[in-house]
Amino acid sequence: MRPTGKPKDPRFSSGPTKKRPGWSSQSLNIASLGRSHRSSYCLERIHHLTGLMRHLLEIPENYQIAIIPGSCSAAMETALWSFLGPRPVDIVTFDVFGDLWAYDILHELKLQNTHILEAPVGHLPDLSKVHPAHDLVFTWNGTAAGVVIPHADWLHPHREGLVLCDAISAVFAMSFPWEKMDAVAFSWQKGLGGEAAHGMLVLSPKAIERLNTYTPPWPIPRIFRLTKEGKFSQNIFQGYTINTPSMLCIEDCIDALSWGMSLGGLPTLIARSRYNLQVVEEWVAETPWIEFLAHDPRTRSSTSICLRFIEAPDDWELPKAIAALLEKEGVAFDILGHTSSVPHLRLWGGPTIEPSDMKALLPWITWAHKEVT
Repeated sequence: MRPTGKPKDPRFSSGPTKKRPGWSSQSLNIASLGRSHRSSYCLERIHHLTGLMRHLLEIPENYQIAIIPGSCSAAMETALWSFLGPRPVDIVTFDVFGDLWAYDILHELKLQNTHILEAPVGHLPDLSKVHPAHDLVFTWNGTAAGVVIPHADWLHPHREGLVLCDAISAVFAMSFPWEKMDAVAFSWQKGLGGEAAHGMLVLSPKAIERLNTYTPPWPIPRIFRLTKEGKFSQNIFQGYTINTPSMLCIEDCIDALSWGMSLGGLPTLIARSRYNLQVVEEWVAETPWIEFLAHDPRTRSSTSICLRFIEAPDDWELPKAIAALLEKEGVAFDILGHTSSVPHLRLWGGPTIEPSDMKALLPWITWAHKEVT
């Protein structure tokens, strides 16, 4: 039967994602708008953002935090162009974004001594093959496959190489082993529902040592440049951004971070996302025609929840028809899976999604499946 109740908010996009519950533009501090980002007031607001970020994400005090232009993609490219070269590189890829970083390392930076550890959609590669003396590049959470790395036990505690991680859809929703990371890229547009175009780059002391002792053989574009006269550029990590940031986006991010802190911090955000996954898991267990893309339950992402139809695993028409019908009904927007992956639906389950909305959505998927098959 056609469900009677609908989600209060139909936005289940995997990026940019839904704003925090109760968000309103009226709640934003706009005193910084129209002012120079170099002014003392705007610098204070940027420092406030990075301080909240450190506190909410539990980033170690000796790690440096910077805002980078170009969202997570540019933050990750900054890390690739700045750090890679002096050691062999292991690339772990199980998702479209891991493939993109592998392409850039092989075909743009043209590094020869590389080792690609890859897996088909829905699986993780053999992480035991990662070499502790090599630099490592990987994504923590595969947004196009719904597969997440469940822990960091496979990372050697005394690695010689650097660890470069694309963590965009993992931070704010999952426990994260900062002490085993050296360069972490993410943005606000995923877990916080923030506005796009700004990235974050977090560096360990070990990464800063690499910047001070190694100069890449290629020219580095200004927006990727973390050094000045061959040494670590401290200013970039003290609020003096490489280019002009949007202070409106800064204030929007501060609002989202403050919301996260008001709930009880990271443990509460993680619990909200885990509960969204639990709601879907219970529905999938009772629904014989659908399954998770992630084959191992331990690797199911709680943010990028990817589901495929058992009767048509290679046919995009079924998920397209269901996604279109639910959007027409005003039930769910933007839930069609990433087109670079296998056919599937993708539900964002991050902490800004109300579990009650996730519960309300699932009967509609059941209804839509009956309508189009």
